[in-house]
Amino acid sequence: MERLQKLIAQAGIASRRGAEQLILDGVVSVNGKVVRELGTKADPEKDHIKVRGKLINAKVAAKKDVYILVNKPKGYLSSAADPEGRKLVVDLVKGKGKLHPVGRLDYNSEGLIILTNDGKFTNYVASSKKIAKVYEVKVKGLPNNNAINKLRRGILLEDGFKTAPAEIKDLKPTDKNGWYEVTLHEGHNQQIRKMFDSVGHSVVKLRRTKIGEISDPYLKSGHSRELTAEEVKKLLG
Repeated sequence: MERLQKLIAQAGIASRRGAEQLILDGVVSVNGKVVRELGTKADPEKDHIKVRGKLINAKVAAKKDVYILVNKPKGYLSSAADPEGRKLVVDLVKGKGKLHPVGRLDYNSEGLIILTNDGKFTNYVASSKKIAKVYEVKVKGLPNNNAINKLRRGILLEDGFKTAPAEIKDLKPTDKNGWYEVTLHEGHNQQIRKMFDSVGHSVVKLRRTKIGEISDPYLKSGHSRELTAEEVKKLLG
């Protein structure tokens, strides 16, 4: 038995939230009876589930878990929808059904992000403190060692969030800009940008290069590929 909104989402008809609205709108029925109560469960192998009068059992049964690695360019929103009409990371992948991003990658940031239709996978990977994310960061100016050591130890941000200790490796700087490899085990909103802002050196460029053990230096910006079964297994531990 599964919640109806989950089954509707699995069938690719709507997102989980969109499925809840369909139930509230009274267009979902189980065994001929309209269901309006959120949280109602059904068995797709036994119950006849319809949305707007159409049976969805076959779509639920045919649902295949999809895991796509995308090299997100700057200027794409890490979301499945946007009321402002901005470009979406899900628009970069066609023909794989309804997908959503796993976690966030800022609009002005670039690099690796995973798209999937697997809600359990999303919840685990996005919230896991065991799956490190690695970033290459270019900052304005040349921070001194004291500033970088503050970030390594953890720092209280202006929004009240206390960052955990971070791994920060020095990369080759330019005359005017510092370059660093930053490894995080948490995902506070715009965390790296806020960290460097707090020591007076704003981020000029930010690129995620690794998610857990998953990296792909040959994946071009705007391109994607399916994760291998072994890569998915590694992320799930």
